[in-house]
Amino acid sequence: MVGSALRRGAHAYVYLVSKASHISRGHQHQAWGSRPPAAECATQRAPGSVVELLGKSYPQDDHSNLTRKVLTRVGRNLHNQQHHPLWLIKERVKEHFYKQYVGRFGTPLFSVYDNLSPVVTTWQNFDSLLIPADHPSRKKGDNYYLNRTHMLRAHTSAHQWDLLHAGLDAFLVVGDVYRRDQIDSQHYPIFHQLEAVRLFSKHELFAGIKDGESLQLFEQSSRSAHKQETHTMEAVKLVEFDLKQTLTRLMAHLFGDELEIRWVDCYFPFTHPSFEMEINFHGEWLEVLGCGVMEQQLVNSAGAQDRIGWAFGLGLERLAMILYDIPDIRLFWCEDERFLKQFCVSNINQKPLSKYPAVINDISFWLPSENYAENDFYDLVRTIGGDLVEKVDLIDKFVHPKTHKTSHCYRITYRHMERTLSQREVRHIHQALQEAAVQLLGVEGRF
Repeated sequence: MVGSALRRGAHAYVYLVSKASHISRGHQHQAWGSRPPAAECATQRAPGSVVELLGKSYPQDDHSNLTRKVLTRVGRNLHNQQHHPLWLIKERVKEHFYKQYVGRFGTPLFSVYDNLSPVVTTWQNFDSLLIPADHPSRKKGDNYYLNRTHMLRAHTSAHQWDLLHAGLDAFLVVGDVYRRDQIDSQHYPIFHQLEAVRLFSKHELFAGIKDGESLQLFEQSSRSAHKQETHTMEAVKLVEFDLKQTLTRLMAHLFGDELEIRWVDCYFPFTHPSFEMEINFHGEWLEVLGCGVMEQQLVNSAGAQDRIGWAFGLGLERLAMILYDIPDIRLFWCEDERFLKQFCVSNINQKPLSKYPAVINDISFWLPSENYAENDFYDLVRTIGGDLVEKVDLIDKFVHPKTHKTSHCYRITYRHMERTLSQREVRHIHQALQEAAVQLLGVEGRF
């Protein structure tokens, strides 16, 4: 469902989406790949209904909000498709870690997990990471829930606790993650993350340090901006140094030795202290990842009470768009060989395809008195417009002085990734969107 408001119009939804899909599929199907038929009506929900996903059944409830558009993307695993730009970034990172960090017996120190199911429990996605019950990141408006207990992971960190509990102390996790978000050339409801964790024993951390035998990992003190209450300052500084050195080497491997970087203090519920890494690329400072010293409470709960560690997470699309000058995130889902062939390992520096002209249409409407959420509208746009929609901007808000009703005006940019769109083609999709917004979101059109 596209949010709670869509429950009012399930039958209208089927008609409108079928109508719009017939239009958009005629222009997209061959270029963007076939859609699994089992997912065609996944957003409908009736009492006792279930959603089938990756061979399992999940009963739907009042929390279910998984759209058909998103369902068609689950299982694509772009990061595992050879010569895809996301696969290439993953392989370059993996190769770096395999070569730089070797265990006692000459085997890679870091294990790699790149095929874990994107369906996780809410406990895995939130509670295991110490995310409070009232934290805004749990909102239904920001996540894709199968039901109250299961969801599509919002980050690869959802697997941290399980892997630590299995006894691993150095690993990479790569996978697709899902978040409801705005629509523009930098955002898509599915993207891909690479997560890394490393734990240290007392011996490993203090080896080679003068008088290291007398140093300790833990103490009972007070939490400060620089450390947790259970960590010694010596241990935190060594873990922080190792983390930053690891990431500096990784970015130099990807971008070159002359890369300029800086660290910005930030907050994450599952690390402290926490940092964002920014790189100076072509004269512009860009944030590329988040990291920090793992919360000891998380590490302890997973059964590694005698260890301390760090974690970081980065977005593969973010790095690929910077490295390969890819202008639009939708290109990662393109199956056009002209785009994909540029990313054979021996030919990674070619520029991506040039853009075709955009077609821009506006839509404005009065909001209902309650139960309107912008992400519901964005999901509706994605469902009906598909990957023809490049960007949606809220360009105007107006409150009527007498009725006190609120009006929104959105500018929708349509652009095909492989040919020029006509205004006539777009008009059919735009009209279907107008009808759907009225019937499913309860808005009053100003068309």
